[in-house]
Amino acid sequence: MTRRRVAGRSPVGVLVLTLAAVGTVLPLVSMALTALQPRGSAPAGLSVPADPQWGNFVDAWDAAVMGELLRSSALIVLVVVPSALLLATLAGYGLALVPFRGAALVYAAFLAGLALPYEALIAPLYLQIGDLGLLNTRWAIIVPLTALFMPFSVFWMRAHFLGLPAELLDSARVDGASMRQAFRHVMLPLAAPAWSALAILLFLWTWNQFLLAVTLVDEPTRRTMAGALGAYQGQYGTDIVLLCAGSLLIIVPTIAVFLIFQRGFVAAILQGAGR
Repeated sequence: MTRRRVAGRSPVGVLVLTLAAVGTVLPLVSMALTALQPRGSAPAGLSVPADPQWGNFVDAWDAAVMGELLRSSALIVLVVVPSALLLATLAGYGLALVPFRGAALVYAAFLAGLALPYEALIAPLYLQIGDLGLLNTRWAIIVPLTALFMPFSVFWMRAHFLGLPAELLDSARVDGASMRQAFRHVMLPLAAPAWSALAILLFLWTWNQFLLAVTLVDEPTRRTMAGALGAYQGQYGTDIVLLCAGSLLIIVPTIAVFLIFQRGFVAAILQGAGR
């Protein structure tokens, strides 16, 4: 019998994935080793500290007021992610399964939004947020970020609803369910892999949001943790050890969330690829 090579397990593929994994993990290892060096030192390369200084993380937590930053980021995430998820799911369902005049035009507008880079919108956003009196508040991040997430989120959810069998919706309608009831009791539960994966992406993007935070909010304790890193870097830019310790504390929550929910995320990606 001829041995069949399993798809995705070719030596070239394994080599590429290994190099990508090493390239991803290596900077984190370098940051961790640097964060454990004595304060005031200038570590070179991947030097392992003889006496790891775990207290550097405590110093970084206190110096950057991480408790306040964690609270601010959590508040922003808890508003942005559910809001964007709810609006995108409803819009995706409507554009995919509810026929109405102008649906193609509305969808084209969302697609056009995918082509707009955040950098091109900063100046208009700054003026609009200023006119609304929201500058230097968390709403200056929450409102634009929710809107900026809409094009991709709607595209994601619409694609998922289009991939579901049309017979499911037809059966629900035959049984007397309205479009709203069919959405709530049939389509929404089936869309759980899609919106759970989207929720992970929205969390990561919100938590790591830097540009809007540093542009629209002056007070570091009202920014996201990634946005506050700008002020932290300006204050402790010469203390590489403390800066690396603070950076690791900022990215740990995102790594933890992805590791916890990675199975659901991968399942949603594979489910979409299989259609």
